[in-house]
Amino acid sequence: MGLLSKLLRQTATEPQPPNSSRRSDLLLNEFFDCHFYPYAEATRRRPAIVKYIYDKHLRPNLGQKRLCDLDSKMLDEWVRTHIRKRYKPGTINKHIFLVNRILNVAQNWGMIEHNAYKNCVIKRLPLGDYRQRFLSEGELRTLLDACYRDQHPFLYLFAKLLILTGARSSEARLARWRDFDFQSCIWTVPLSKSGRSRRIVLSSAAIAVLDDIKAQAERLYLPHTVNDYIFINPKFKKPYDSFHLAWDRARQRVGLRDVRIHDLRHTYASLLINKGASIYEVQRLLGHHHVSMTERYAHLMPNTLAERVEIVADILG
Repeated sequence: MGLLSKLLRQTATEPQPPNSSRRSDLLLNEFFDCHFYPYAEATRRRPAIVKYIYDKHLRPNLGQKRLCDLDSKMLDEWVRTHIRKRYKPGTINKHIFLVNRILNVAQNWGMIEHNAYKNCVIKRLPLGDYRQRFLSEGELRTLLDACYRDQHPFLYLFAKLLILTGARSSEARLARWRDFDFQSCIWTVPLSKSGRSRRIVLSSAAIAVLDDIKAQAERLYLPHTVNDYIFINPKFKKPYDSFHLAWDRARQRVGLRDVRIHDLRHTYASLLINKGASIYEVQRLLGHHHVSMTERYAHLMPNTLAERVEIVADILG
């Protein structure tokens, strides 16, 4: 009886396909709010992002249409409005993916006969080559100095932690003190981009930055117990939503407007590669699940292949 009761309770709390009795007049907004979003909460790691994209880019226009009225021409025109607004191709593709996902679920649940997106002319936009920006050592020092001189209480320490660890911005922004093992010099990210936990090896310099972060928290009378976030906004006493405004001030001040926060992670990898670290070592340090994600840095390896082919030649004398 205990197992049966558990299964019944689990079934009751899972998102259920909508009743098909109103499929003819169901608006997209209604389907999203009442059915798709509860499904996303149960299956997506960050459902709040799904809701943000929907509310901003679908709710005001497509959301007012009935599910059964959506056709490929209407969806293509919706994509063209995004292009006219000069959104980046990667951003538009995220919006397209969400629409396709919503309509797939609606079709699987019998709310529509077919997914109109399948007949669209604009399936997705070409992204071109993967954008990589590597900072030179001089640029890196200049940018860190600009962060140091900025009024933001944590920008410099945040940027320095990223370049010393190769961590993603969100991983550092949402880190808690309990995630750090100072004895083993290991930072455990409970949930990384891949959906798994990962371990970051900390250098002595990274440990020193964490000590500086704690000292700054003490100066600002911010909590820093094991369960607290390491970066807390002094005004709201909550973790920062982002560092982008402060970062933009710093990069513009030194004429590096094209440098993104994520480029610190690229630079971390490039510095390792250029100093002789192998692709597989960099893969482990970046937390890439597949080495193919790390191979984008392979071209940075200076003369490595030319040196390797001499190994056998040297053996043969």
